Amino acid sequence: MNQLNLNLLRSLYVLLTCANVTRAAALVNLTQSAMSRNLALLRTHLGDPLLVREGSCYLLTDRARQILPKLQVLMGDIEAIFSEERFDPFECSRSFVIASSDYVAQYIFPDIVDSIRRAAPGVRLHYRMMEPHMLENLGTLPVDIVATLVSDPPENLYGTHMGSDYPVCAMAGDHPLAGGELTLEGLLAYPHIRVTGGGDKDSFLDRCLEKDGHRRDVAVTVPFFSSAFSILTRSRMLLTIPLHIAVNARRHFPITYAALPMAVPKEQYYLLWHAIHHNDSAHRWMREQIISPLIDSMYSPGACSAV
Repeated sequence: MNQLNLNLLRSLYVLLTCANVTRAAALVNLTQSAMSRNLALLRTHLGDPLLVREGSCYLLTDRARQILPKLQVLMGDIEAIFSEERFDPFECSRSFVIASSDYVAQYIFPDIVDSIRRAAPGVRLHYRMMEPHMLENLGTLPVDIVATLVSDPPENLYGTHMGSDYPVCAMAGDHPLAGGELTLEGLLAYPHIRVTGGGDKDSFLDRCLEKDGHRRDVAVTVPFFSSAFSILTRSRMLLTIPLHIAVNARRHFPITYAALPMAVPKEQYYLLWHAIHHNDSAHRWMREQIISPLIDSMYSPGACSAV
């Protein structure tokens, strides 16, 4: 059976369907002699004549009639493998896992859910907090899509750039440093809050300070922005966060923010997915539904450009 390749299988299907060597040859663009050779090979492989001449016609043997229904199913499956997958969102019942920060979960994800549920009511959406290890292991994790800040996406990840901004230092509206220029001395004089959920937002600050022999006092770490803002408003602590998050938080909390007293990196925001999902039509549709709210929302990185 090692010579029964896909082309020979196709010849078998057409021969049994047409029950005519000449017509079968024309359908698969072979000469009649080439199709006759294929029939001879098939007879040898299967140990059966398959087609028996009766006057000017061919009749299918019992073995051929038994094979044909199975062959029709098999050829249909093969055709489906190589054809474009049809995707109807209204009929989709898949589950998708999206990972990002609690900031996205609170302010942008509700719009994503609303849009997707209208177009695909059978889809199930699951949200996970973004963790630092996810990007490097995205191909083996039960996570379909991540929205995060990253300077250089790892190999085998595809992505859409959503925008950029830079980090600032947030504080309570009545903080002693509020309203003035933030100096290095002021930055080091007060304890800091660190948000651990989502992407890396402030490790650059520690590296920059350590390079000049300084170290800040990180007094509190929390996984959520909402908790960090509540603590910030009740304390004299400082919080280094992306500009667009500070702009939005100021709408909801009595806080303000100031430029950091050193050169800061430009932060890039991406929607990312692993290469194993890139050509999947359902996954592609899901990415398209997610990216628009992430870019267009008033809570996105682009929101800070108008402030």
